[in-house]
Amino acid sequence: MTRKLTLIIALFISVFSTQAQSDPFQIHLEPLRMEGLPGIQAYAWGQHDGLWLIVGGRIDGLHRRQPWATFNPEGRNIQLTVVDPAHQKIWTSPLTSLSIPLQDQLSSTNMEFHQDGNTLYLVGGYGHSQTIDAKVTYAMLTAIDMPSVIMAVINGQDLSPYVKTMTDPRFAVTGGHLHKINETYFLVGGQKFDGNYNPMNHPSFTQEYINGFRRFQLENDGTSIKVTQYTSVTDTAAFHRRDYNVAPLILPDGQEGLMSYSGPFQLIADLPYLNVVSIDQNKYTAVPGFAQYYCNYHSAVMPMYSSADQAMHTIFFGGIAQYADEDGKLVEDSDVPFVKTISRVTQDAQGMLTEYKLSIEMPGYLGASAEFIPASGIPRYDNGVIKLDQLRGDSMLVGYVYGGIESTAANIFWINDSDQSVAHPVAYKVYVVKRKGPIKDQLNVQSHNGLQLQIFPTSGDEMFNILFTLSQKSRISVTISDEKGKVVLKEDWTNQVQLGANHFIRKVKPFTIGEMYAVTMTVDGKSATQYVRVKA
Repeated sequence: MTRKLTLIIALFISVFSTQAQSDPFQIHLEPLRMEGLPGIQAYAWGQHDGLWLIVGGRIDGLHRRQPWATFNPEGRNIQLTVVDPAHQKIWTSPLTSLSIPLQDQLSSTNMEFHQDGNTLYLVGGYGHSQTIDAKVTYAMLTAIDMPSVIMAVINGQDLSPYVKTMTDPRFAVTGGHLHKINETYFLVGGQKFDGNYNPMNHPSFTQEYINGFRRFQLENDGTSIKVTQYTSVTDTAAFHRRDYNVAPLILPDGQEGLMSYSGPFQLIADLPYLNVVSIDQNKYTAVPGFAQYYCNYHSAVMPMYSSADQAMHTIFFGGIAQYADEDGKLVEDSDVPFVKTISRVTQDAQGMLTEYKLSIEMPGYLGASAEFIPASGIPRYDNGVIKLDQLRGDSMLVGYVYGGIESTAANIFWINDSDQSVAHPVAYKVYVVKRKGPIKDQLNVQSHNGLQLQIFPTSGDEMFNILFTLSQKSRISVTISDEKGKVVLKEDWTNQVQLGANHFIRKVKPFTIGEMYAVTMTVDGKSATQYVRVKA
């Protein structure tokens, strides 16, 4: 679900510098030419013996903004699909052999899911309930016997013996993520959304962010599912986000963990949060000093770990983001558009995170609400992270980016009448190229300067909002200049700032449509400059 789009600026940040070392690997994409592959976005998936099982999601593009048209029942994916990418075969089965509640959930969008052995677990999801003739977030936890359901789909058999479900209001979540660390499941982020979406926040829906994560264990005897060891953690500042990315990782100490990445929406601004939060078996930590700029919504994500370098690399394929590169500059668009960027977030042995823009792009505005599906037989840790050091040869197929939204342009929301985007009916082979070559990935210095600086004007007046974060007490000043270099505001904020988040509102004159303003923030003698152009 895309936010209300009201902000009216463009922000330009010169942030790139040359890396001091070679790129750890390169990425190569190649379309999988497969006739009949359906277009599906915001779906759940599992795999068995090289076969994919695709569940739920939408068969249309970006949801429309009109309450009567958005998330319409006709756009649901009302069948299960089995894909054999190696032999390019596809089988489908309608959901009609299942109960009405299961048909509803298994055709919903943005379910949380995780495969444990031969069982695919599905949580929540948003869609049209046939029982009450309304759109709801389903309070359901469902288990699918993967080998049996795949064979039932291939052979056209009844699905019901192999799908078990339970109802529990604690699982009424959509747009979050379900992962497992050791024996414990983590349901992270997301929201409970009931009713008809509208971008003007008229009372056609109710929305409740989870603002945290739910931790539990499952007992599944094949007949029933039991939830045990349930606890809930709430931290609005860390987890007020949904429809974003949470991915597994290997922590610097070698243990399994999760990373909750940037995502929508801030409480004080209609913009995504840029910070990230690390989660392990026992605790969570907001990562200090790091901001993720290139990917802010749910997209295809590929995690890899090098034990030799003790480096965790996570690749984000396209999607939707507040920032994109244009001619060596990091360009901010508060409409948060579709992007083509492929980016990498790397955590080194000391736990420091840094963001890079890869030299290749997606072949279009792709990747949003898509999934990365690993290739069969790829060496992986128990939590799904690829073992980078064990990939053989110079170039190796590691998986596929499948489905998602294909947009005809970067910003389509306010003109969207269903023709501007579709569910993308293509999968892309993803190859990791390990041979060393020229330095191509661009280091985003802004990602680790510690400020998390965001600037936007208040619509309809001459006020600039300046958001930033401080990790330690600092001497800080700000200067705003117009296109001619004339200083229109200069202030020392040393005695006004606080540790953590800061929000300043300042009047700027002249405040001219089309004018570009340079905003320079100096912290303990180190400066960061951003350029803000006010749009009509």
